[in-house]
Amino acid sequence: MNSDHDLPGPAAPPPTSADVAKLAGVSRATVSFVLNNTAGGRVSEQTRAKVRAAADRLGYVPHAGARSLRAGRTGLVLLVGSDAPIGSLFSGFYRGLQDALPRYGYTSVLLGPTPGGWNDAARAWAELRPAAVLCLTPGLTPEGVRTLHRSGTRAVFTLGVPPVPGAHALIMDQREVGAAAVAHLLERGRRRIGVVMPADPGLALFAGPRLAGARAAAASAGVGVTVEPLPLDYTEESAAELADRCRESGLDGLFGYNDEYAMLALRALQDAGLDVPRTTALVGADDLLLARLLRPRLSSVRMRLPAGEELAALVDRAVTDPDAVPAGRNLMAVELIARDSS
Repeated sequence: MNSDHDLPGPAAPPPTSADVAKLAGVSRATVSFVLNNTAGGRVSEQTRAKVRAAADRLGYVPHAGARSLRAGRTGLVLLVGSDAPIGSLFSGFYRGLQDALPRYGYTSVLLGPTPGGWNDAARAWAELRPAAVLCLTPGLTPEGVRTLHRSGTRAVFTLGVPPVPGAHALIMDQREVGAAAVAHLLERGRRRIGVVMPADPGLALFAGPRLAGARAAAASAGVGVTVEPLPLDYTEESAAELADRCRESGLDGLFGYNDEYAMLALRALQDAGLDVPRTTALVGADDLLLARLLRPRLSSVRMRLPAGEELAALVDRAVTDPDAVPAGRNLMAVELIARDSS
C-alpha cells in the first residue's frame, strides 16, 4: 500500500531564459539572440559560449510556441507519407529531405497514412500551424489547401499530376518509367509486350501511370505492337501463372513493374522453360543492386531524384516567398540501364 510519502512531489518549474541570463551574467535579449541564432555579429564567441553553457547546465530549451508567436509561424514541416509500399528510392528521398531541413531552421515530422477525409486531415494539420506541408500521396483537395493557407501555412506541396490549385506540384511522372522500359524492348525488336500490374492496391498509384507510359511508347511505334497488362500477386504461384500466360500469348517482351516483381517473373519464366532474353526479354525498374547480381543480370529503369539539400532549399524558398517558386516541378529523371536480361 502506497503512503503519501511515496507520491511524487510537484514538478519543478522548467528553467526560463531569465534563469539562463542570470547564470550567464547577460541580458535576456542576449540569450534570445544566441539560442535563436539571430545574434549576427553582435555577440562575441566568448559570450555565446557562456550562454550555451548556462543553458546546458540548466537544461533550458527555447519555447517553440513563443518563438512561433514572434515569427508568425512555426518552423514545422509536415511530410505526409503514402500507404503504398515504398522502395529504396523513396525512402532515400524522405531521409535526405529530413536530414537537410534542420540546416534551414525547420523541424520535420513524418506522418503516416491519413485516415478519414482529406479535408478533415488538412484541418488537423492546420492546427499544428506548420510552415510547410509536403503531401506525398494524392488526395489533398483545393479546399484542404485553402484551409492550410488560411491557418498560416506558407507552402503546400503535392506529389504527382494533376496539380492541386494553390499548391506546388512535385511531379514524379511514372509514365516515363513505363515508356522507357517499352521503348527499350521495342529497340530490341520485341513486338508483343506484357506489362506486370501488381495486385497490391497500394501500388496502383505507380502501376497505372507506368502502364499508360508503356502504351504510349507502343502507340508511337505504329501498328504491329501490342501491350498486354498482366496481373501479378507477389507469390510464386501467381508468377507461375504469369509465365504460362506469357507462353500462351506469345509475349516476347516483359516489363516487370519494378526490379522485385521482375525478379519474381524471371524465376517463373526460367522454371517454365522460357529463355530470358532469347524467348522473352525482361526489364525491371529501380536499378537495385540485387538486380545486378541475378543471372541473367536484369535490365532496369534507373530513376533519379534531387538531393535532400536541393529539396530543402526549395521548401525554404517557397516558405520565404511562395510566388518565387514555380507551381510545378518535375523531380524525376529516368535512364534505361541495359543488361543481359533484354
